[in-house]
Amino acid sequence: MAFLAPEEQLKQLKKGAAEIVSEAELLGKLKKSHKEGKPLRIKAGFDPSRPDLHIGHTVLINKMRQFQQLGHHVVFLIGDFTGLIGDPTGKNEARPPLTPEEIKVNAATYASQVYKILDREKTEVAYNNTWMGKFTAHEFVRLTSQYTVARMLERDDFTKRYQAQMPIHMHELLYPLVQGYDSVVLKSDVELGGTDQKFNLLVGRELQKSAGQEPQCILTVPILEGLDGVHKMSKSLDNYIGVTDTPRDMFGKTMRVSDELMMRYYELLTDVSVEELEQLKSDVKAGRKHPRAVKVELGRLLVERFHDREAAANAVAEFDRIFVNKGLPDEVPEKAFAAAPGVGILKMMVEAGLATSNGEARRLIEGKAVEKDGEKILDPQLKLDLMAGQSFVLKAGKKKFVRVQVK
Repeated sequence: MAFLAPEEQLKQLKKGAAEIVSEAELLGKLKKSHKEGKPLRIKAGFDPSRPDLHIGHTVLINKMRQFQQLGHHVVFLIGDFTGLIGDPTGKNEARPPLTPEEIKVNAATYASQVYKILDREKTEVAYNNTWMGKFTAHEFVRLTSQYTVARMLERDDFTKRYQAQMPIHMHELLYPLVQGYDSVVLKSDVELGGTDQKFNLLVGRELQKSAGQEPQCILTVPILEGLDGVHKMSKSLDNYIGVTDTPRDMFGKTMRVSDELMMRYYELLTDVSVEELEQLKSDVKAGRKHPRAVKVELGRLLVERFHDREAAANAVAEFDRIFVNKGLPDEVPEKAFAAAPGVGILKMMVEAGLATSNGEARRLIEGKAVEKDGEKILDPQLKLDLMAGQSFVLKAGKKKFVRVQVK
């Protein structure tokens, strides 16, 4: 059980939190937990909408880890039933539900990836199809009777669609109810979620009250911006850092983060304390620390968390070798190439925008002005075997750089 006083626990838990409903209730639960030596039950649900996670998802998992380190019991809930419904949160139209086959494949990878952050021995993994899949029609009707349509339409995305006369399907109204019922089954003391999940989390409180349980507290975390610093981190927008990215790619992508966004990543993705973060901001502002060095440390911390210390050290060394020692800028434009054998270097240079024609590309190579990851290319007839996941930097002349990403 946790050794920290409840007040100190609350202080730590507030770091990186967007909202707590309510602080007074949570402090009361922490005090009771501390007095009785009984850990709180912390729930967070994830619909397996994709086969793997990016670090935007880990903002929530990091908060679970924090509860875990304070001695509480965390439940990583995989929504293999709610995924069949499809949560339209944040969307102006219904999200297509997943097939049972997709859910099965995605859920299997989720369960293993979370242990890059959570303690495997102290994590309970649950699947809501375990209980929802056994529901009878009568039980579903009884569940729906506990919430009104008027209350359901208070949800922001439903309100917007209703006012715009866009369709709202009946199965979508079930999603918040099922998510809320999960809290009843799991008897959660605290439920975690993104800010876009607040309505669903509040439904859980109401259903727990109806079931005669003490209502859960709610702690929401911010939605993490992607590498572009504008949009939500998303694989579809290609502005993400994947949990399963190679150490090299993870570190390289981190170095593309803006100086301003880097501090937000520190806050939401690392164990740096509030005091340490404020000192870091002050040091950068006052010029005592260079933003580049602070960003390198961020990249090292992320690689170490999702891989290991040796991988992190190697990623830093490789970045220095390619970018610092060779005079490359931190931010290099990217060009995606499809995996293929024997791709000619001249063609690649033209498609990557490093040369306007094969002739110019040939002249650059013959003039010893082209490099691949710092090594000069001397043969205009060179052909490269491009393999999926491969990444390297092409340089032409003194100022043209492109990072090739092979998809």
